[in-house]
Amino acid sequence: MNRRDIFEDVAAILHPLPRPTRPGDEHDDGFQAAAAAAFDAQQQTAENLRLSWEHGDQDPLIGALNTARRAKEQAEEQIRQLVAYGREFVQPRPYTLGDLANAAGMSISGTRTVYDHQDVDAVAETTGAKPREWRAQAAADDRAAK
Repeated sequence: MNRRDIFEDVAAILHPLPRPTRPGDEHDDGFQAAAAAAFDAQQQTAENLRLSWEHGDQDPLIGALNTARRAKEQAEEQIRQLVAYGREFVQPRPYTLGDLANAAGMSISGTRTVYDHQDVDAVAETTGAKPREWRAQAAADDRAAK
């Protein structure tokens, strides 16, 4: 019975090789370059996972899951801030909830509630932009009430 190499398997999941979408794609220079890059990334990642395991730092699967979770959390934060930007900073009229919901893969009601004052403040700090007047006043009122 053959044992699977967890390091190579996790690396293959993290950096899948591209698959041709049409006959002949595998002969295209762009496809070959993408396949070579993915293969190199797999090899490098497998080696890094092995070294980490050998030095007692991290289980390869648990480490990959932790990294994926952090990337997911970062992506969720970016979505919140992008929606906040589209609704609170774009002048003279904000993006519609429908357009933002469609782009974010969310419902309209989910898009309406996905961000809060902290996200608006983070966007303002990052961009130097000022939110629309009504939102800025509501945030000031909330802070004064606390």
